[in-house]
Amino acid sequence: MENTLSQKAIESAAEFHSKGYNCAESIFLTFRTYISPEISEDMVRMVTPFGGGLGRAGCMCGALSGATMILGAAKGRINFESSREPSYELSYDFHEQFRTKFRTTCCRSLMKHKFGSKEQRESCHKIITESAGLLMDFLIDKDLVNSENKR
Repeated sequence: MENTLSQKAIESAAEFHSKGYNCAESIFLTFRTYISPEISEDMVRMVTPFGGGLGRAGCMCGALSGATMILGAAKGRINFESSREPSYELSYDFHEQFRTKFRTTCCRSLMKHKFGSKEQRESCHKIITESAGLLMDFLIDKDLVNSENKR
């Protein structure tokens, strides 16, 4: 079952990216239905600026930023009295898995091609799809995938 869900996430992220969504948007749109289906698809607008390592600044990879937003939707707090720790722990753990897989979390280090080039788009596509598989495996491992929303 895990491989099937991971493959579906990879295919979904690939489809969103192929349609023209950026890295962060592709991850967000792929996973919002698994984690918080009540979040409107229109909320993708909040994710848009995280593409290209924060507006093409080359900082933290947009796929990682999108994944972190999904983890926040799963375990983030809704008031100041609640603990931040569950969300922080998840984010840290996923960050470390991402860093282990890609050897960096920085967009400019991951991306060796000029933004907007065919080569950049292909490199990003590969990172996005691999990140989708990594995130789904992580969510399954942490028992965070809502069984009612397994597509």
